[in-house]
Amino acid sequence: MSLPFDPIDEAARRWGERWDGVPQMHAVTSLMRVHQLVLAQLDGVLKPHGLTFARYEGLVLLHFSSRGSMPLGKMGERLQVHPTSVTSIVDRLEGAGLVARRPHPDDGRTVLAEITPEGRALVERATEDLLAADFGLDPLGEADLQELSEVLRPLRRAAGDF
Repeated sequence: MSLPFDPIDEAARRWGERWDGVPQMHAVTSLMRVHQLVLAQLDGVLKPHGLTFARYEGLVLLHFSSRGSMPLGKMGERLQVHPTSVTSIVDRLEGAGLVARRPHPDDGRTVLAEITPEGRALVERATEDLLAADFGLDPLGEADLQELSEVLRPLRRAAGDF
């Protein structure tokens, strides 16, 4: 459902009647709204595969790891999610046969999540569909995508992302 006006512009106008920081409020609200819109689109692309974008990210992380496995705590750090979220992600992936929990060979207290051959195959199929959907960013050209990444880099750096 499209509105006949930009709701963030309207919110910024009203904000400015009471408080300062209109450019910051407008920018962060736009960023959060785009996040919601793109995530909904990506989840729609991944739904036929039985995945959400969060689960897809977990599978890709394991797919890229040198051994195909990783401690759950490290997964949480890399995905920047709470430990309970990692547990939920791994539970769902394990239930679908895409990941298996294994004991860590050197640390009996640590559990590894290990991608299965089925998980690897699903990453390939799901990635094809995400690429076909331009990861939900199809209105942007390559130069816009590069600019967007560069605009966001200082925020990520300041937050300690790298």
